[in-house]
Amino acid sequence: MQFPTPKLLLTLALATALTACSSSPKKAYQSETFDAETPFQFHSTLPPLVLCDYGKRALLSQGYDVDASAPQSIRGQKFFQPQSDLQVQLKLTLVCLATGEESTMYASALQTRHELKSGGSSTGLSVAGLGSISVPWPTDKNSLVKVGEETISDPEFYRRLFVLIDTLKE
Repeated sequence: MQFPTPKLLLTLALATALTACSSSPKKAYQSETFDAETPFQFHSTLPPLVLCDYGKRALLSQGYDVDASAPQSIRGQKFFQPQSDLQVQLKLTLVCLATGEESTMYASALQTRHELKSGGSSTGLSVAGLGSISVPWPTDKNSLVKVGEETISDPEFYRRLFVLIDTLKE
């Protein structure tokens, strides 16, 4: 029986490593399709300023904190606390533009999750000639830490928003 040479083993190891590196996970932007029809847009015969005003009213009616400093770009945010150690923030942006004879409202929602994390602290003591030691300090310091953020792409979420906006103009 003949054993593989070190050179052959090294070549096989290198080939395996290169194969592993080339099969890295797909990047998020690679799955972006840029479809023409998306759940993020709503068409209306209203002028853009009027359409965005209805959007602002819809967000206010649902308890969103609204920044309406730009009349054709409305930003709203709302906080949720589904668990005692979890906070979710929902930010909605509405932009209204004229599109020929109609107007289009573009909506984008960003969900950010924060968790309450606790961490103790330590203190250091240094004595000349002897060195230093670190001693745990029994204090709890709780802080909110961002654990995730994503754009909401659920068509049903946007459908509910646009239905509410549509009912306000009646």
